[in-house]
Amino acid sequence: MKFREKRISRNVLYHGKAISFCVDEILLPNKKKATREYMDHPGASAVLAIHNGKFIMVRQYRYPVKETTYEIPAGKLHYKDDDFLLRAKEELKEETGYTAKKFTHLVTFWPTPTFSNEVLKIYLAEGLSKGKNRCDEDEFLSVVEVPIKKALDMIKKSVIKDSKTIIAILYYFYFVRGELR
Repeated sequence: MKFREKRISRNVLYHGKAISFCVDEILLPNKKKATREYMDHPGASAVLAIHNGKFIMVRQYRYPVKETTYEIPAGKLHYKDDDFLLRAKEELKEETGYTAKKFTHLVTFWPTPTFSNEVLKIYLAEGLSKGKNRCDEDEFLSVVEVPIKKALDMIKKSVIKDSKTIIAILYYFYFVRGELR
């Protein structure tokens, strides 16, 4: 059976600075019509940065969940064809002040394919040099250094709840280091 759905029409309900909300009428594989509601997103990059045996992370308040989170540095692309690696390098510098000698792509995934077309690429940053961060004017965060092994406990205790951060850390332990306790 073919699973592909074909768009018949699109209605953009909201077009914002970062995302848009769309309702598409589609043709199902059985030739019946249906609607799909989703968030149109340009994509994002994130960085798992390691310095002196610690992950370089940020703490920031996230309005939708009404909590302060622990996260790896990340940011959305500025446009659909933006360069993921370039965005990762810029976000690391902007949010933490660090630059890295080496970037390695770790994993690409869809955070929420049920209602968003966002794609997120995570990079490992090594050979870090510290500098001064320069956050966006609407961005308030603090840089934190989390010992590598402590990060696993923070996930286990639900201190780290951000999905990209959890994926990055577990990927690192399982695929890069070849260990997971």
